[in-house]
Amino acid sequence: MLSDFRMFWRAVALLVLLDVALSASIIEELPGFHGHLPFKLETGYIGVGDLDEVQLFYYFIASERSPKQDPLLLWLTGGPGCSAFSGLVYEIGPLSFNYANSSGNKPQFSLNPYSWTKVANIIFLDQPVGTGFSYAKNWKGYSVINDTLSASDTYIFLRKWLMAHPEFLANPLYITGDSYSGKIVPIVAKKISEGNEVGSEPMMNLKGYVLGNPGTDVNKDYNARVPFAQLKTLISDELYKSTERNCKGKYVDADPNNTLCIKDLLQVYGCLEKVNTAQILEPQCSTLSPKPKSTLKWDSSILIEDYEYFLSLPQPPPEPWCRNYNYLYSYIWANNKLVQKTLHVREGTIEKWIRCNKSLVYTEDVISVVDYHRYLIKKGYRALIYSGDQDMVIPYVGTQAWIKSMNLTIQYDWQPWFVDGQIAGYTRQYYEIPSSFTFTTVKGGGHTAPEYKPKECLAMISRWLAYFPL
Repeated sequence: MLSDFRMFWRAVALLVLLDVALSASIIEELPGFHGHLPFKLETGYIGVGDLDEVQLFYYFIASERSPKQDPLLLWLTGGPGCSAFSGLVYEIGPLSFNYANSSGNKPQFSLNPYSWTKVANIIFLDQPVGTGFSYAKNWKGYSVINDTLSASDTYIFLRKWLMAHPEFLANPLYITGDSYSGKIVPIVAKKISEGNEVGSEPMMNLKGYVLGNPGTDVNKDYNARVPFAQLKTLISDELYKSTERNCKGKYVDADPNNTLCIKDLLQVYGCLEKVNTAQILEPQCSTLSPKPKSTLKWDSSILIEDYEYFLSLPQPPPEPWCRNYNYLYSYIWANNKLVQKTLHVREGTIEKWIRCNKSLVYTEDVISVVDYHRYLIKKGYRALIYSGDQDMVIPYVGTQAWIKSMNLTIQYDWQPWFVDGQIAGYTRQYYEIPSSFTFTTVKGGGHTAPEYKPKECLAMISRWLAYFPL
């Protein structure tokens, strides 16, 4: 009798969780793409928070190979505040803008032959609230946003999404993302692991997580920019040695009374201020508004897109080409009323779509997630960490530093991996029973490596998901 009573209330609890704004819609055609989409696209909202006051928008794209058997990936774009559409159309999704055939206010799409949906089902989530098309029903929903709450909302979203899509409960699940999501992904993965242990419904088939150029530890990530600059000959050996000596290796929040350190950092800044930090080999663009930089504190939001300038352009200037001109079409497309109607975006819920919303009132309340990585490794989850080796926003130097701090056992030491007979990067695999932890560089990649090296990154994720060596 007691058992039946518990089962009844568990069923009630599941029904309550499933009472979500399931405005899920299958999209068969999109403005800018000719003909029917050759893949399954679903968009929708799921409510989280008190009385579902926060409505998180998502794009779900089924695997183009075998939706029933291929892994399910939850993808979180960084920022915080960068739309999932950015990850979808500029990084790992099946669509990309056809720049040659696009003009003015008529962006055109082409198929991305290197989409990760070739090997996986992917949920692209606009998170936290205020990102992309996600919104709150009242001002309170926007008033407190931080790492902890963002991860909690994402976890609740995933639980509800899987209950509404039970056909994917058995698929191997991976939490994935890049840049600032390097903080959120491990927290979400830990919540899933803990929920499974206490029997939370639904049980999730979590196998691991994937992170690209991830923000992980504020001090290690940002301090790494100076040694990275020296390794890439952006500053001289003499300036690096002097800065290291006078600042004692601390370049973030340097002591303002340490005049020798400040003097060195000013010289470092002078050498780096015109460098495109997202990809040091590419030009810096006039479509970016430099955020006031301080030699005492460097944060992850070094450059902010001037979207008003973007929208004032009739078309990208022909010369010199800058990668950021590519982003113009996302603003034009996503703010089009027909597009929003096609995607079933709720009218009046957002004032303007912004690729990366820097107006969020967001608090970074988690300084380091290294302990979350330790927890997940001990629990037996797989991890793939990749870094574009030309990225100075989150340099591979800092990523290697926090990985080294975990004192993992090296299984396969530093070695190249190949695509089409050419070196695509270098990798090292760690083995810590019962899990495996892989770090790899993507040669020539910048911040958000798949944007720069899509073919190599598809090969990377395909091999890793299949448990093959890179």
